[in-house]
Amino acid sequence: MAQQATTKSRAWLWILLAVIAVAVIYLGSRGHAPVPVRAARVAHQDLTSTVAANGKVEPIEDFQAHAAAAGVVDKLFVHLGEQVQRGQQLIRMDATDAASKVASAEASLQASSAALQNMEHGGTQAQRLTQQADLTAAQADVKQATTSLASLQALQAKGAASANEVALAQQRLTTAQARVTQIQKQQQHSYASTDLSAQRAQVAESRAALTAAQSGYASVDVRAPFPGTIYSLPVAQYDFVQAGEALLNMADLTRIRIRGYFDEPDIGALAAGQRVLIEWPARPNQVWHGHIERAPTTVISYGTRNVGECLITVDDARGDLLPNTNVTVTVTTAQHNNVLSVPREALYTDGAVNFVYRIVGDRLVRTPVEIAPGTIVNLIRAEITSGLKDGDLIALTGTTEGDLSDGLKVKVVQVVQ
Repeated sequence: MAQQATTKSRAWLWILLAVIAVAVIYLGSRGHAPVPVRAARVAHQDLTSTVAANGKVEPIEDFQAHAAAAGVVDKLFVHLGEQVQRGQQLIRMDATDAASKVASAEASLQASSAALQNMEHGGTQAQRLTQQADLTAAQADVKQATTSLASLQALQAKGAASANEVALAQQRLTTAQARVTQIQKQQQHSYASTDLSAQRAQVAESRAALTAAQSGYASVDVRAPFPGTIYSLPVAQYDFVQAGEALLNMADLTRIRIRGYFDEPDIGALAAGQRVLIEWPARPNQVWHGHIERAPTTVISYGTRNVGECLITVDDARGDLLPNTNVTVTVTTAQHNNVLSVPREALYTDGAVNFVYRIVGDRLVRTPVEIAPGTIVNLIRAEITSGLKDGDLIALTGTTEGDLSDGLKVKVVQVVQ
């Protein structure tokens, strides 16, 4: 029995050794098999670096009409989307209340102006006639008192009149002369300077009220300040609107710009004059072109993002890019022509060292490459300043799950253009 057990154990040991040997042979032979890889040629190309963001379309010259006062829309002369000319009538509001305010303001101005004119001339015509009559009577009293005094003085010299009578006559003359002087002063200075100033202020206030009323009356007719297109018309005929409520929007849709919102890490690459490609999802087969008018000057909060606000002028607007629409803008921040480059997926980084795997014969050779400051590295290709030459064959990725390594035996299964 012991001998049989020993024999069986030896048999199992030989089987195990055979399996191990087969595995070693298989794995060894597999390790030496070339790894299939995709490859590409190093080549000179034109490279661009871009930054994309969202934006909103806005007119450069926008006109929004508002109701000057609460009232009824009396008539609409235009429809949504209509192109209008400078000075063309767009809307007319009911003018009843505005006309009443103009008439009231005119009456107030006439009254205050007449009062000022009367004050500057010493009073109303009736007052001036009364004063003149009083002056004539006072002057007649002076003349009569002068004659009476002269007569009494002559009689006193003959002893026919007493000194007391002469004194009384002198007093009557003095009183009459004082009355004349008083009336003449009243004619010249009927009102104090403060009274005149107050009345002049009243005239100025009335004139300002009339100007405001006339402006309100003029605003019942809304006219186009420039040629453009009606792109918003929120009211209808006979609608009642509150003061300040929007009546319509119009703009020249061939002169528009975009307010772009770029994420904070991207704004350092933006500068005035850079070319911009504009896309609107509502028209996926159409693009527009523009340039940066003003680069971001600060960072603001936009929803949950920190962004730089950028103004972009649309160079080929034809009236088909509507205000307030959301668009995508792509800015070309750099363009280098005829530079040596490699596919982005072929570039590896180990710390501060960049490298690729050149294919020399059937082996990979780890080759350091230099990417100088200012070179372009985008999502597709990377600009190389040294380490490779035009036409070099480099590995992209293997067709298996294994990693590429220096000296690895490979087989090129596809050369990507």
